[in-house]
Amino acid sequence: MTVNNDIFNSLEALSAARVLCVGDVMLDQFIYGAIERISPEAPIPVLLVEREKHMLGGAGNVAANVAALGAAAVLATVVGADATGAEIKNQLMALGIDYVLETEAGRATTRKSRFICGPQQVLRVDREKTVPVSAATEDRIIARVTALLPQAGAVILSDYKKGLLTDTIVSAVIAAARHHGKPVIVDPKGRDFGRYRGATVITPNRKELEEATGMKAGTDDEVRAAALKLIAECGVDTVLATRSKDGMSIVARDAEPVHLPAQVREVYDVSGAGDTVVAAFAAGLAAGLPVENAALLANIAAGIVVGKPGTATARRDEIRDVLAARPGAQKFSALRSASKWGTAEDAATQAERLRTRGLKTGFTNGCFDLLHPGHVSLLRQARAACDFLIVAINSDASVKRLKGSGRPVQNDAARADILSALDMVDMVVVFEEDTPIELIRRIKPDVLVKGGQYKLEEVVGHDVVMSYGGTIVRADMEEGFSTTHTISRMKA
Repeated sequence: MTVNNDIFNSLEALSAARVLCVGDVMLDQFIYGAIERISPEAPIPVLLVEREKHMLGGAGNVAANVAALGAAAVLATVVGADATGAEIKNQLMALGIDYVLETEAGRATTRKSRFICGPQQVLRVDREKTVPVSAATEDRIIARVTALLPQAGAVILSDYKKGLLTDTIVSAVIAAARHHGKPVIVDPKGRDFGRYRGATVITPNRKELEEATGMKAGTDDEVRAAALKLIAECGVDTVLATRSKDGMSIVARDAEPVHLPAQVREVYDVSGAGDTVVAAFAAGLAAGLPVENAALLANIAAGIVVGKPGTATARRDEIRDVLAARPGAQKFSALRSASKWGTAEDAATQAERLRTRGLKTGFTNGCFDLLHPGHVSLLRQARAACDFLIVAINSDASVKRLKGSGRPVQNDAARADILSALDMVDMVVVFEEDTPIELIRRIKPDVLVKGGQYKLEEVVGHDVVMSYGGTIVRADMEEGFSTTHTISRMKA
């Protein structure tokens, strides 16, 4: 448990870490829709688009993962003079990621468009131009990265073979980082790992390790042998091999290997998990964690993202919850949220995940100050209308503004605890505003539930939910139950 506790205690140090990521950036586009007919023009399905989601991919996703952990991320990359490049810049700004963006005329910024119906991806379309950057771009990238190195705690080379990480840039960045005493972590591509000579850590997956060495990498002993061959032939210090269901292995030249079992979670989507591993590992090293602890941090983060749809990130609070839930971590129980508590981001992520599976998310809200049979009836009806029910409750300050100085009777933590104990409630979110409209816009619930005493136009968010095809349910009310009346009777 010592390692777990060390990581837990070091999580706050991530906010002081700074990671410089150099690599190929791309835009991941997810286009969701429904297929209800075959085209009359050819024997192909027609996807009726319902919504789109754009996310940073490649080295952009690595930087986003660093930022999600609370560390400072800087991305150095190249884009084309096109709309995709401009959108990547806007996404970086929105996430608070510093950047060095070199623009090359005639270069197509990589965009991967995935068309999805229900849980199934039906088509992927790639737009890209994978040619090496010019000598002038090489010089500018090297100069700007070298200038940023003194402030960085670690450097990532994220290689997607799209043209940025030429041999010249790779060798120059590794040499400069070595000069400044900064660890270099490489997420490699291809079979020639000798081009990363001098790197501190290289992070191949099982397949990449086998292809680069021509050796099997199934068992612990096979992984160790293949990794030692890489170390000897390619001049790197350490190999962090990711092994899917078998976890990951740390192999160094003069130390016993460490094999970490996989974090057993529901696996939904493995895309981007490698980005999460290299980002969390580098952030851990930049925060001063030993190699083994940084690898365990990366292992936990990877276990979180494979349970999310699409290109995803693992946040520091999610890692904290995983560590706090482990045996022997009772000392952290006061810092652990109730199992059903969630943030707005948690709720939005879960709703997105369910939508891709063809399942419905329900949403209802209120103060829920003194829970009574009317509340229970509303929640039962709400849960019956969906597959997953999110209950949003007003914060203490919000209740006071709405109900007066004597309210709430119970604070938001107590109200959330009580609601979390109900089987029909799947997640509880506390919001600070007087109405949940911003929360509804963010979560995009499929079903919005409110008491039948409200007219449709009085239901906050009805227009938002109906605009994308959602459903409004006005629940039947139990007569004679009201928190306000109950409090009045108690005072009398």
